[in-house]
Amino acid sequence: MAFNFKKLDIPEVVLVTPDVFNDERGKFMELFKISAFRQCGIEKPFVQVNHSTSARNVLRGLHFQNSPKAQAKLVNVIRGEIFDVAVDLRRESAYYGKWIGAVLSSENRAMLYIPEGFAHGFCVLSEKSEVVYQCSNEYSKEHERGILWSDPRININWPVKTPILSEKDADLPTLEQANLNI
Repeated sequence: MAFNFKKLDIPEVVLVTPDVFNDERGKFMELFKISAFRQCGIEKPFVQVNHSTSARNVLRGLHFQNSPKAQAKLVNVIRGEIFDVAVDLRRESAYYGKWIGAVLSSENRAMLYIPEGFAHGFCVLSEKSEVVYQCSNEYSKEHERGILWSDPRININWPVKTPILSEKDADLPTLEQANLNI
């Protein structure tokens, strides 16, 4: 079993594509193997797995957790298609405030690794989606934060112009207003 690891324009964000084995019975693939990820330099262990279901045009995010509960994530779509986004929140980074996006789907089987220090969000492109993501820290309400999906400073090119948002996500602060302690 193997994975293809492709560093994106923000090199700490990695597109992961697993080998998929097909036969007359169906398909098989590994979603995570610690030894393969460590060989690529991804060292954080995952301690929580989340499952989200959403309808077309739903936008979730941009979410993150402050230190000491910052989370790295490995995002996988098991049904449908999403546009997945990571925003660099590390003030010392040359990529601070920049975003990277990738289409993840149950067809392309691609996954996105998002390290600690990044906000994460996605919008649903298919009729319905199911997203499973592993996290390197457990959820902490005390450390939970977010950034407005439409912050003009970040200027994400979302493929959905009028998304369906939660009340909480619609009221998030901009990057400049956010309480960052990454």
